[in-house]
Amino acid sequence: MKNILTIIFLTLSISIYSQEPRARDLGIQFEGTTGKFNAITDVEGVSVGHSTIISGSGKNELEKGPIRTGVTAIFPSGKKKKPLYANWYSLNGNGEMTGTTWITESGFLETPIMLTNTFSVGTVRQATLKWMVDTVWSDEDWWWAFPVVAETYDGFLNDIYGFQVQEKNVLEAIENTTNKEVEEGNVGGGTGMMSFGFKSGIGTSSRILKFPDTTYTVGVLVQSNFGDKKRFRIDGVPIGKELKDTLDIEYKEQPESRRQNGDGSIIVIVATDVPLLPYQLKRVSQRVPIGIGKLGGIGANGSGDIFISFSTANQGAYIREGKTSVVTISNDWMNDVFEATIQAVEEDVINAMVAAETMDGNNGNKVYALPHDKLIEIMKKYNRIK
Repeated sequence: MKNILTIIFLTLSISIYSQEPRARDLGIQFEGTTGKFNAITDVEGVSVGHSTIISGSGKNELEKGPIRTGVTAIFPSGKKKKPLYANWYSLNGNGEMTGTTWITESGFLETPIMLTNTFSVGTVRQATLKWMVDTVWSDEDWWWAFPVVAETYDGFLNDIYGFQVQEKNVLEAIENTTNKEVEEGNVGGGTGMMSFGFKSGIGTSSRILKFPDTTYTVGVLVQSNFGDKKRFRIDGVPIGKELKDTLDIEYKEQPESRRQNGDGSIIVIVATDVPLLPYQLKRVSQRVPIGIGKLGGIGANGSGDIFISFSTANQGAYIREGKTSVVTISNDWMNDVFEATIQAVEEDVINAMVAAETMDGNNGNKVYALPHDKLIEIMKKYNRIK
């Protein structure tokens, strides 16, 4: 009996901690040293949760499906109000991230960051705010908040006009948060997303920085839904051109659409424990496009490319009256933070694509996964994998 129970326990453990393949598992090389989980959760205090909604198949019936969508919740520092220095940047603004006006004005991020599909921003914002009220988010008697909710469009696979995300899905994502491994690919807000013509979704990674007096971490998470296949490259290798004859998107019923190759969006969240002020975090957000550009992203006209960065340091900076003291690094030390951010963004998108699996959905439309075997073959051809 003891042996049987042990086998059952091990089986459950494997199931709980199993993870889709990641880019490094295929032999793809990246610069920089990663944290324990190679995820945004390597930044102490950060947690991530998903709610994934998948049901139905075949012809679309409004409000019935097929449904391929979800919600992702990122908590910067626990589930009580703890404002952190933050800032944001938009490469191309054909998208939405709520709450950014106050972040610009105040320099603080005061809420969780929620990710979903384009048509569910309002629902997710309202449900998040309601959760904050119900759980007494703030210890103050009188408070207000502007929840940060960002989106990308999943209507190719999902019944987006059916407004399928509900309050219960927001609560599920919040309750599922973990500070350990982060699920990637077809999960949460990334469930119905695609990048460079292949299936994509949520991706994450991290970098460790060694400064003269201490060690810091930069962690990044993306909801990736952008890019033209012909421009897609990894480590300079023209993956998209090499895979030009490979299935990527299949329309079962050719839709009437103005969608252009490369349209889509990418949301990027950069977390760090490096003590940075809001103006420095703005500079970090402005480096995110370099990582996107290395992959072949150009900030296309139809793309919503919006990025937010926050620091978990200086948690005593937010006060309602009086004076406080904060710490920051010199601008001359910022280069290492910039480089770590660029490296992580690049790896995030590839992780999202490697983890994602082929998915069909709305009207039978199908998006194919990036073929691992062919990817490895191409990278070997260009001597990027030995």
